[in-house]
Amino acid sequence: MLIDSKGEKQGIVSIEDALAEANNASLDLVQVSPNNSNPVVCKLLDYGKHLFDKKKSSSSSKVKTKRNTTKEIKFRPSTDVGDYNIKLKKIKGFILDGDKTKISVRFRGREILNSDMGLELLNRLRNELEEIAQVDQEPSLEGRQLLMVLSPLKRNKQHKKVQ
Repeated sequence: MLIDSKGEKQGIVSIEDALAEANNASLDLVQVSPNNSNPVVCKLLDYGKHLFDKKKSSSSSKVKTKRNTTKEIKFRPSTDVGDYNIKLKKIKGFILDGDKTKISVRFRGREILNSDMGLELLNRLRNELEEIAQVDQEPSLEGRQLLMVLSPLKRNKQHKKVQ
């Protein structure tokens, strides 16, 4: 059974006639049915173009997944209200985009003696972000930094984007 390039059935023809017709049309003769079928179905088409279209359609149908990335925001224990609000808005943006966020409070010199100021800062952030984020890593002191990691809540629990 031969099918021409327009998709119309030509009927049952010999393999020599089908190959001659493919050469005349500058196309390829491609078997589209299994070997054990009776009759064998062949189609006239440009095989290179067929492969290209198949590859293009399969790559566009794949769902693009977002990689899990970790963003970092750095604070100082003496961060002022204006800077705090700007960084809080940035953290909300990261969380709502689905990124984990690592929040660090860096201490310089003798500031390490008042590490409770950094802990209060992280607890305040945790309380303000509890509706959209969960704590993955509790605040911990690592060298001269106090670190905490937040990740977004599951989608069904998450609220609409806050601006």
